[in-house]
Amino acid sequence: MEKKPVYKIHQLILTIFTLILLSGFVIQKTTSEETEKISVFLIGDSTVRNQSGTGGPGQWGWGTFLQDFFDSAKVKVHNHAMAGRSTRTFVKEGRWEKVLASIKPGDYVIMQFGHNEGSSPDTTKAGYRGVLRGMSDETKEFAWSDGTVETVHTYGWYLMKFIKEAKEKGGYPIVASMIPRNKFQDGSLERANMDFGLWAKEAARRSGAGFVDLNNIVADQYDKWGQEVVKGLFEKDHTHTNEAGARINAWSVVQGLKSLEDEKLLALLPGKKPTLYLIGDSTVKNGQGDGAGGLWGWGDFISPYFYKEKIKVENHALGGTSSRTFQTYGLWDKVLDKIEPGDFVIMQFGHNDSSPLDDESRARGTIRSAGLEAQHIYNPITKKQETVYSYGQYLRNMILDTKAKGAIPIVCSLVPRNSWKEDKVNRASEDYGLWAKEAAEKAGAVFIDLNAILSDAYDSKGEAFVREHFFNTKDHTHTIEEGAKFNAEAVVKGISMNENNPLNAYLKK
Repeated sequence: MEKKPVYKIHQLILTIFTLILLSGFVIQKTTSEETEKISVFLIGDSTVRNQSGTGGPGQWGWGTFLQDFFDSAKVKVHNHAMAGRSTRTFVKEGRWEKVLASIKPGDYVIMQFGHNEGSSPDTTKAGYRGVLRGMSDETKEFAWSDGTVETVHTYGWYLMKFIKEAKEKGGYPIVASMIPRNKFQDGSLERANMDFGLWAKEAARRSGAGFVDLNNIVADQYDKWGQEVVKGLFEKDHTHTNEAGARINAWSVVQGLKSLEDEKLLALLPGKKPTLYLIGDSTVKNGQGDGAGGLWGWGDFISPYFYKEKIKVENHALGGTSSRTFQTYGLWDKVLDKIEPGDFVIMQFGHNDSSPLDDESRARGTIRSAGLEAQHIYNPITKKQETVYSYGQYLRNMILDTKAKGAIPIVCSLVPRNSWKEDKVNRASEDYGLWAKEAAEKAGAVFIDLNAILSDAYDSKGEAFVREHFFNTKDHTHTIEEGAKFNAEAVVKGISMNENNPLNAYLKK
């Protein structure tokens, strides 16, 4: 049997040993990079993390999407919330001890409980997770069947325990009041201002923790949207949100975190600028947006009104499209794929929606309403059967898609045409302008009545001036450069008129 040279065996051993060392170095380096990141630990119930965090049957917790709002190079979100748990059972089951062991100085702990604490505490199935109400040092003791004795405390006591022990580890605790349930009374959402929301705030105050009034932040938004819109965020019950609702709640948590004015925490939020996406027809972007034929859309001139270091503007409008074909052609899907939490979408359609539903030229029309009407047609362009919906329904689709991505939808009524009657420009207040407003209100979007703003301005300048300065002699729909710039300024005016429009924060003062 041939003997292998000794130096080859040594060389093989050395190679293996080197690979082991290198492997260990790589692993150690990766671990080191992870430990350098700030950790944000989430503790709570199913409204923070439902089941395995995969959404269950249409049920998602907001903690599943919170990482999207942080700079992933700096922050790692650890969602330790568990469905069905209360402050009491989170301690009793040892879950808090495991989280506490992982906290290092500089980390954050966000806690949100309250949904499962309401039952009277005892050893029954209904009461095993209940706590004593309030903030006092009151306790209650009872024995379990195995002979162990448990001392149950108040809701506030458990929160202050989490806060105290997190701070002892060098962490920064933040208390969030529980998200509201889908329960309306006399048109207003039920709030937790007099019980668990109040006690959460008081626990944070007494213990020197940050406080996010999530209950009121979300409830204020729900009240604006109304009961019918909010119903669409809860598919299974009145407590657990679907994905769209969870993303909205995650965004609301971030708004609350920003209000704490914690400079270190603010630095952990994404360095990426939000994007303002513009979608619409040729009155928003004509042709390639290069002024071909002397025609421009207002979307080509709106960017200078915003702080470029704070927000990016992208114009994805396409001439000839309607609210229907912008979706059926796949244009909306391409924009939707790019949208991230915190972005904005301004949509303005209507000029092409009045076309026939099934003509052989473009087949781009929509049903003239904001209702739920539908009509089955044969589309001669695609050579397929198609169900066509109302103008308002197509807008609502894009509004809800936008909100499901954690972005802010803004609907503009269409710009007026160069069409006049008795020295007054023709308005869309009885048709597409009205339907755009109705769609925005029903789906919970910001609405800018651009048609009314511009019509008022056109009327004040007079027909002769508008025809000469804003349009060419061959076109009554598409503006020349001066008209497009004037329309862009009107859009900005519409944004600034609404104090509650978050896009205001990015406008130059």
